[in-house]
Formats: sequence, C-alpha cells, structure tokens
Amino acid sequence: MTAAAVLVGITVPAAADAATTAPTPPAAPVSAYDDTYYQDAIGKTGPELKSALHTIISDQTKLSYDQVWDALKVTDEDPANSSNVILLYTGRSQSKDSNGGDPDQWNREHVWAKSHGDFGTATGPGTDIHHLRPEDVSVNSTRGNKDFDNGGSEVGEAPGNSTDSDSFEPRDAVKGDVARMILYMAVRYDGEDGFADLEPNDKVDNGSAPAIGRLSVLKQWSDEDPPDTFEKNRNQAIYDQFQHNRNPFVDHPEWVGAIW
Repeated sequence: MTAAAVLVGITVPAAADAATTAPTPPAAPVSAYDDTYYQDAIGKTGPELKSALHTIISDQTKLSYDQVWDALKVTDEDPANSSNVILLYTGRSQSKDSNGGDPDQWNREHVWAKSHGDFGTATGPGTDIHHLRPEDVSVNSTRGNKDFDNGGSEVGEAPGNSTDSDSFEPRDAVKGDVARMILYMAVRYDGEDGFADLEPNDKVDNGSAPAIGRLSVLKQWSDEDPPDTFEKNRNQAIYDQFQHNRNPFVDHPEWVGAIW
C-alpha cells in the first residue's frame, strides 16, 4: 500500500535566508512485506517489476480442486457470521454448508474464466484461490466466461451487477477486487508449468484465447475501488494458511499502473 507523495507548487522566495527550506513531504508508508517478501521487486517498474513479481508469487503451495471448497470457507467467511461465506457478485451471506450444484447453492467461480486459456480445473490456475470465489450457482452461470466491461442490463438475481452478450460488470463494491484478481493471474501464469501465458487486453469477446479484457476498464475499477478490509484479510489468509503467496496488487495497488 505504498502511495507516492507529490510536492507541487511550493517555491522559496529569493530573499529567504539560508535557514529557510521547503517543507519535506511525509514519508510514504511502507508495506510490512517490502523488506522481506517483496524486496526483489521494490524500485522496479514495467516488465522488470512484472518479472520480479512473477518469480516471487510463483513460490506457492498448490491446492487440489476439492481442497478449494474448504479453503473458500475460510478465505471468504462472513465477518459477521462465521457459519457463512460472502458471495462475490451477489454480496449475499450464505451458509458454508450450502455449496453444490443446485441453482441457489454456491459454487466455485473462476474470476479468470477457465476457458480463457483452456486450463479447466487443473491444479495450478484452475485451483488458484486468489481468483476463485464463492458465488451463487445461477449467477455464476450468468457470468459464464464473459470478459469484464461496463454496461449491459442488470442481473435480476444480483442487483448492482450488469451483463450483455459479451461482458459482465460486477457490483461497485467488488470491481477493484475483480481487477486485482485478473491482474494477479496475468503475472502468476506466464506460459510456464505447461499452462498458457495469461494476459489482459483491451477488448471483450476473447473466447478461448488466454486473454481477458477490458484492461482499461479493469485499471479504472482498481483505482476507484481500492482494497478494503475484507480483501486484505482474504489475501492474508491465503498467504498464512493455504498457498503461502500473496496478490501483490492488494498490497500495492499502485503496481497496476506501474506495469500496465
């Protein structure tokens, strides 16, 4: 969560004595992990930053698809009700035990649609809980494998979300979460491990290509909806208890603009 402090419009009059100096901007806050986990990425930008982050976050414990069920019951637990999880798009609090395949149960939503790169539920991108979230079965089906963009008609079962023939717009409270999950996947999976090189692009209707858009909209969403306590706690739980890697864009949202 490093924020650059910018000092503008301050001048020192020519007549000022030698003891007069311009105010010093406050030091930017330092992430708790900058001196350890992220030490090889600090100070880098562009492709160098992306490459450094890829190396860092690729060191992870991989889950099976069955293990994802139990992991999501921890990472997405409702802070107000430990028996429930919060569903990503609907925002509904629902019993952890109400998971399965019936229309009003919850299942495992791949935010980076698994058909975009054809990785399915294979251990790796198909089971990476940084982008797997609980969601209502029928709302998950409505999203399908659509790209992300603004616009469309409101989803009846999930007010605040919209969709059209080739894109899905999540509710405002999780727009940034969606963007940071997509960009995590693009950094983590770059063509190694036998999987496709996942990259965001600035279009929709990407089909089975290993791409998801719309990048310009995702960047806007990340700016407008910064990480909240739920998202930060989720990132910590994944790091502490499950995969032991982090989503760097939750810790440092300014790295979105530094890379793309």
